This record gives sequence, structure tokens and C-alpha cells, in this order.
Amino acid sequence: MACILHIETSTNVCSVAVSENGQCIFEQKESGEKGAGAERLGGMVDEAMSFTDNHAIPFDAVSVSCGPGSYTGLRIGVSMAKGICYGRDLKLIAVPTLELLCVPVLLRELIADSQEPTANSQEPLLCPMLDARRMEVYAALYDRALKVVRPVGADIVTEETYKPWLDERPIYFFGNGAMKCREIIYHPNAHFIDGIEPLAKWMQPLAERRFLNEQFEDVAYFVPFYLKDFVAIKPKPLL
Repeated sequence: MACILHIETSTNVCSVAVSENGQCIFEQKESGEKGAGAERLGGMVDEAMSFTDNHAIPFDAVSVSCGPGSYTGLRIGVSMAKGICYGRDLKLIAVPTLELLCVPVLLRELIADSQEPTANSQEPLLCPMLDARRMEVYAALYDRALKVVRPVGADIVTEETYKPWLDERPIYFFGNGAMKCREIIYHPNAHFIDGIEPLAKWMQPLAERRFLNEQFEDVAYFVPFYLKDFVAIKPKPLL
């Protein structure tokens, strides 16, 4: 198993963790308004690296939450992760923030068991939400295996936004964007889970799966979610 440094800065909660052999062996987090927690990122990373150095545990990779989320927070987190990868010649792993939000929901078994299945019943869906502005959220729909049912989108939430899926099956909404939707999404299949945050310690299973599958990012060209559509084509090498 790999030893991975995890960095999460997509919201006002900034966190750092280290996992080894499938276990979280170090964790720190800091909260601040509008991404201010990321100001402590350098100190937390130093403590994580000192911890592993003192225990003679070499890093194999760095994983970073790649968004969507706070513009400032993501920029700081990705820059830090790339710097460490360059400095220590490590692999870079990108973990989508909305996928990350699903991990504590699945691990804590916060989804109620489905009733006895019928011919028309379907498994519930997960809808992680990150607050954007006004009634807008970044959201996606996943099944329990984290297979994408509907990709990430910037949704303006109304009663009708998720109705086609709610009419078919239960949906569990969570994340810091879900709370402002609680009074708008009225449907018997809509369920809300409080207290779910994207934390570095939850990145471990997602990052390790990508590590084993060798899903690494190009350190030179990798950018967070909010810049994906604006990245220039890689220049061709000169002949």
C-alpha cells in the first residue's frame, strides 16, 4: 500500500492528512471564513511531513481535492500539492471534491437501507452539493458505487431541478450547499444529511484506488476544476 499526503482546501475547512496501508495516520484541519483556513495550509503540511520523516515513512504520492469549490482555496491547495510533487519527485493524484463528499456518507452508512425491493424500485442516489451563490450550487448525482449518474453542474435550485430523478428513486442531499435547498426541494424521496464536510482524511480510499490504477496527473499542466475549460493546449515540442 502507498503512503499518501492528502490536501483538501475546497471550502472554509482546510485539512491535511496522511494515509498508509489504508489507514489515516495523521490529520489536521483548520476552519476560516471564505477559504481563510487555507492560510494555515503550509504549517499543517510541514507538520505532516515532519511526522512522516520522524517515523521514516517515505511518501509515494500527493492527492489534492481538485474542485469544484472555493477559487482561492483550490488555487492554494493545488499549488501546494504541485510544489511538493516537484520537490520530492512524487506522483500527483486529483480527487473530485463532490466524489469526496460521498465518502463519509457511505462509510458511516448514513443512507437508510432500502425497503424490500419491488419490480419498480431503484437504489437511492447521492447528491453532494457545494454552495456557490444565491440559490446556485455545484452538484452531481452518484449511485452507491460512485458511478456518475449525472455529471457535475452549476445548478440553480428550484423544486423542479432534481424532480426527474426524485420521481424515480430516493436522493440523499448533503454538503454545505444542501442546507439552503432544504426548504425548496419538497419531495417524499428527498432526504437531507447534516454535518458532511470534504475532509482530507476521507480522500484515502479514492486516492489509493487511483494510485493502484496509476491515474496520475501531469504535474506541469494540472489545474483545478474552475480552470478546466480555459487551459491552453499543451505546446508541441520544438523539432
